[in-house]
Amino acid sequence: MQPESAAYLWDVRAAGNRVATFTAELTQESYAADELRKSAVERQLEIVGEALNKLRKADPEAATTIPDISRIIGLRNILIHGYAVVDDAVVWTAATERLPELLKVVDGLLSELE
Repeated sequence: MQPESAAYLWDVRAAGNRVATFTAELTQESYAADELRKSAVERQLEIVGEALNKLRKADPEAATTIPDISRIIGLRNILIHGYAVVDDAVVWTAATERLPELLKVVDGLLSELE
């Protein structure tokens, strides 16, 4: 793994943990009605996608260990560039179902480095 890879993985973990904090004790409906939390979650998912995009460029081998990396980066692109068509249900699923799975992989990679 390249030296900068760990920094990108740490960024993913930090942003992912923030998302977990921001969505704790919310339902999908209460999330969709809360503009502040939606904005915060979307921003952290942008960070996750950008960090993985940088990881893929800097360390393609490490990037292959991240399931659905292209989809994660694609969500980041939609959040940033296609903000007018963001689907709250897709973001909610990413934040509450997919992100915990990603964080397990990232934690495993980081523990290998320690």
